[in-house]
Amino acid sequence: MFYDTIANAHGLRHDPFKALVVPRPIGWISTISKDGVCNIAPYSFFNAVGERPHYVMFSSSGRKDSLHNIEETGEFVCSLATWELRHNQNMTSAAVARGIDEFPLGELTAAPSRLVRPPRVKESPAALECRHWRTVELPPLEPGGQPRSWVVFGQVVGIHIDDRFVRDGMVDTAAMRPIARLGYMDYAVVTPETMFTIERPSVEQAMARLARQPAE
Repeated sequence: MFYDTIANAHGLRHDPFKALVVPRPIGWISTISKDGVCNIAPYSFFNAVGERPHYVMFSSSGRKDSLHNIEETGEFVCSLATWELRHNQNMTSAAVARGIDEFPLGELTAAPSRLVRPPRVKESPAALECRHWRTVELPPLEPGGQPRSWVVFGQVVGIHIDDRFVRDGMVDTAAMRPIARLGYMDYAVVTPETMFTIERPSVEQAMARLARQPAE
């Protein structure tokens, strides 16, 4: 099948876009308002976008509390969502009223950060402390229409890692069992059984592969 995404006439029960861009890391974003009220919410459009310096981004569909708080205070934290915390993470996705602290809602402990004001999730094995760099408003579907999505970029200024998951000088990612978003209400989980390693080919190996291909 093929469909034009502007008309979006795919004929399926649900838009398949998010079922195809998978798996997506979960940005479990905690913020604090200028009045000192904490907020935490998961975002399925999230990823790392730079190193040295380190940058992450997440996209908010609508001007949600996380976006408001970040623009007011200039800081946020991203805690790793894991298999053990899957139900806690899901509970913090509830669309509750502004001003409600989702940490108690998700039965989570707000642990102090080192370099920024928003707390991290104490139960999470890793967290990224971030300072807001820029928010980019994405163009609407129709010219002159109302924007629906905003992309928030933050520089990672501090990283917390649970020492239990540092082994032989490397982070044991699979042992943390991070979860990722798929389409619809579906998730995936990284485990030692599903994780695999492939070494990147050298230039010599790549050129040797080309040399073995028959000429047209």
